[in-house]
Amino acid sequence: MSTFGFLIDMDGVIYRGKQLIPGADQFVGMLLEREIPFAFLTNNSQRTRRDVACKLERMGIPVSENHIFTCAMATARFVAEQKPGGTAFVIGEGGLLHALHRNGYAIVDEDPDYVIVGEGRTFNMEIVEAAVRMILRGAKLIATNLDPNCPTAAGTRPGCGAIVAMLESATGRKAFSVGKPSPVMMRAARKELGLSSAETIMVGDTMETDILGGVAMSYRTVLVLTGSTARTDLDLFAYRPDYVLDSIADLCQEDVLRAIVSNKVREEALAHTVVA
Repeated sequence: MSTFGFLIDMDGVIYRGKQLIPGADQFVGMLLEREIPFAFLTNNSQRTRRDVACKLERMGIPVSENHIFTCAMATARFVAEQKPGGTAFVIGEGGLLHALHRNGYAIVDEDPDYVIVGEGRTFNMEIVEAAVRMILRGAKLIATNLDPNCPTAAGTRPGCGAIVAMLESATGRKAFSVGKPSPVMMRAARKELGLSSAETIMVGDTMETDILGGVAMSYRTVLVLTGSTARTDLDLFAYRPDYVLDSIADLCQEDVLRAIVSNKVREEALAHTVVA
């Protein structure tokens, strides 16, 4: 049985928009063939894990919903542990609502235990005003994540963090965030795979979420340069990934994979990487 496994971000690592990043399917195929534990992590709370698995399958990556771990799942599990059988007023879409229902939560329009905010394209000021009143009356504010924006095929749109910032400003209350880089989600995903911290490798394209979350949990971290972070951006951060690769396709190379899995750096094997 494998003594290591991967937590893998998707957008910017596996695909960009609707385009599969070259080599991503080969890497996932290798993980499946060798029965190496892995899960895809996403801070998008809109889709259910089944929806996400279907999207990946249509792109040529045949995974099951058991390989998907969303911030909506992490959020629902968290509030269910904090207050079993509770209630929530939700600003969000199907993935978040489904996860809350599966964890025994009821969605209500007044006097909720929590106001929970995820990604959403249908909210309006009436909903925001209702959420503000509920928070001021004692409902706890929870964010599925604090990403300020989301990339879409049409361009950038406001993310969950932008909506949450409006509620925080209006109420003077700070939200508790469950998604990456929160240890709540990072730990839950690792436990789902049955791995220890030392056996976990986080692969992502974003320093502020994927890499920060991995560093905070003492996971090995691999930054790929096919997404939102450029090599020149590394000097802007006080923390660094363990490895920087041009693409997830590099992990298909046996020498590179072996060096990362063994947590050793060999210049001849990783000549194209930056190592902290």
